[in-house]
Amino acid sequence: MDNILFSRRRAKRFAQLLDEANGGRRHHVRSRVDGQLAPLVAVGQRLSVDPPAPEVDPEFRTGLRAMLLATAERDGMGTTPATAEPSVARPAATTARGSLLPAATARRARARGAILIGIAAGAVAVSGISAASENAVPGDALYGMKRSTERAQLALASSDISRGQLFLDFARTRLGEAAELRGDAIGYSAVLDDMDADTRQGIRLLTAAALQRAEPSSLDTVNAFVASQHKAVSRLLDGANRADRERTRRSLALLDTIRERSDALRDAIACGLPAPAGSDSLGPAPTTCPGDR
Repeated sequence: MDNILFSRRRAKRFAQLLDEANGGRRHHVRSRVDGQLAPLVAVGQRLSVDPPAPEVDPEFRTGLRAMLLATAERDGMGTTPATAEPSVARPAATTARGSLLPAATARRARARGAILIGIAAGAVAVSGISAASENAVPGDALYGMKRSTERAQLALASSDISRGQLFLDFARTRLGEAAELRGDAIGYSAVLDDMDADTRQGIRLLTAAALQRAEPSSLDTVNAFVASQHKAVSRLLDGANRADRERTRRSLALLDTIRERSDALRDAIACGLPAPAGSDSLGPAPTTCPGDR
């Protein structure tokens, strides 16, 4: 029992230290295991800023993808039935008995359903289905499953900072999809629209956290993302047609605006002016420091 309790406390303390390292609220407490956990926290912080690309066995991905597509075709997933199934009349005794079910039973049934949905969402986030759909692009049979996995990850995130980092990861994913759709004017533009939307969502959460806590650590994540993403988006210009180039430059302009916002927020925090002047799609708009007026 003591070992179990110690392991739980150790895990809880590790979660606190990792959240603080990523810009979360300071807990202002110390533990005797902090020194042991410090190397793990450093690794976790590096992974959050620059996550490694997943490596999945190609044979496993191919086999699982084929199985899922066959299951979808067999069960008619993603298709709408031509006609609705006729309703079957229930016997009068069954109807009467069903109407007498107490409300508590119905509530328990809904609760069990909610629990099952939560378990299913968590399983999707960590299952091989994610590996099978990770290379899917809009129009593929597994693309909807890929986006559902992302929504499940957001639902399981523990804080706004974690959700913000996830949105930036999704923006990187959309960038990879855009590279596969160059030349398809409609598909390419739509994916970049999604990429920019994910970027704004993530930046809004991270900048709000930085200003709320008066700590610029979340802005370090923002700046690292902007630097790497700007280089990757710029590569889309190579060999692109006119329409794709114009659309790509809009995404580059958004990244430039984000970097300016991040620098302005950092200056506001440094001069002790955390109160925002307003808010927009990128989160809080900082006030101007007295020396800059």
